Amino acid sequence: MIAWKNLDKLDSYKALLETKGQVKLAEVMEGRSGADRVRKYAVPMAGGLTYHYAAKKVDDDILEKLVSLAKEAQLSEKFEELYNGAVINLTENRHVLHQLTRGQLGGQVIADGVDKREFYKGEQAKIAAFANKVHAGEITNENGERFNTVVQIGIGGSDLGPRAIYLALENWAVANDTLKMQAKFISNVDPDDPVGVLRGVDLAHALFIVVSKSGTTLETLTNESFVKNALEEAGLDVSKHMLAVTSETSPMAKNSGYLAAFFMDDYIGGRYSTSSAVGNAVLALAFGPEVFARFLDGMAAEDKLAAGTDPLKNPEMLDALISVYERNVLGYPVTALLPYSQALSRFPAHLQQASMESNGKSVNRFGESMNYSTGEVIFGEPGTNGQHSFYQLLHQGTDIVPLQFIGFRKSQNEKDVEVEGSTSQTKLCANVAAQMVAFACGKDDENPAKRFSGERPSSIIIGEQLTPESCGALLAHYENKFMFQGFLWNVNSFDQEGVQLGKVLANRVLAHNTDGALKEFADLLGI
Repeated sequence: MIAWKNLDKLDSYKALLETKGQVKLAEVMEGRSGADRVRKYAVPMAGGLTYHYAAKKVDDDILEKLVSLAKEAQLSEKFEELYNGAVINLTENRHVLHQLTRGQLGGQVIADGVDKREFYKGEQAKIAAFANKVHAGEITNENGERFNTVVQIGIGGSDLGPRAIYLALENWAVANDTLKMQAKFISNVDPDDPVGVLRGVDLAHALFIVVSKSGTTLETLTNESFVKNALEEAGLDVSKHMLAVTSETSPMAKNSGYLAAFFMDDYIGGRYSTSSAVGNAVLALAFGPEVFARFLDGMAAEDKLAAGTDPLKNPEMLDALISVYERNVLGYPVTALLPYSQALSRFPAHLQQASMESNGKSVNRFGESMNYSTGEVIFGEPGTNGQHSFYQLLHQGTDIVPLQFIGFRKSQNEKDVEVEGSTSQTKLCANVAAQMVAFACGKDDENPAKRFSGERPSSIIIGEQLTPESCGALLAHYENKFMFQGFLWNVNSFDQEGVQLGKVLANRVLAHNTDGALKEFADLLGI
């Protein structure tokens, strides 16, 4: 029997509160014991990745208590309920089915009279067939010419995840001769966004994907009109250049204005939709369906690890447990996500949404107030750029910010240069290794301005190279981590009511139905 309890009602959590200050990183990370600890505190992931947590403020005693917390909170059982089709999203009375888009977790799930696994597989097959025809020159523009660019028009989850993954794999695709089409993205309703993107696009040879589940997203429809106007002004047939990714019930679904339509549904939230048609269409067109399938394979393999029942061998569950320990026992509200890979430049932005939209809640699953903190503020930039930006505060600021590094032994291409006895990639890897130890151990100095207190916890996910498989595994790791965090905090990680109020008020402003402060701010902005 599944019991959904608040974190502070769990005996194992109360036991963890007694361990605050128990681990001193400067002591456990020094010398031979530190080397042994690095080798010991590591968990294999899919895609050739490994999760290392030696520089976190945990020891065997705390880990044992975290295992007890995982079992008392029934994390494995709750995940099993989710992937077998239980209505986990209570506030919207919905299943949570993003795992079905990429693997074989769980049994048959019937929703709305439809086998959802077969539905998602069918959409993948439709997209693959369409992409192959585009690449073969069987689908062309009105002049019989091939398309060379695809532009995604969407916002939030319809933009952040697909954009992050495209950028993550673009250089790899070039190096491996699988880049079929360049991809670009329009998201912001600020007109400078579409103008800037369209300036660099050959409209006659571009396909545009409009992504809106409801078919009514204001920002997306506004940008769609922007693009349609540009196509018409160029004398092009709009219907030969526009695709839709939407729900089967939206006004975009059966519309002759689109060359093709691919479908998603309400059981996959936007921030979890990269493995659905939302990411599939643009990524399959950009890289080819085979590359997208490899990306899904990496996600599926990581999902299987997340279904494991041993928390110390389940990287997602362990990462979630340690992060909740940091948030609720050690009192750290912010996490820095630091990929030492330029290809992952937009990965922190995507995970910012995936985490903060999922777990930024102040009531539990049943609408009751809670007496403990939930969610974490996520920010980040690629290394080494961040070292010359905000690392000063991370090293010597008054607040401790836990860090999550991501690093790869090899770059995505063979080009490199050797300077002063080492290559660029070697320098990159040297920096991330140095930063982890510097944050943990610090440095004493007679000059207070040069003193580093250390005790700044970090973890790192290390892989050989960023490939479609490792990229998929990395994304699934974080999706599942945020889910386990939500289970521990007893919040609904799959609704996002917090994005609605601003939309409602914006519509009032546009309708000139305002008074008080809302009217004054609207007037100040010239509306």
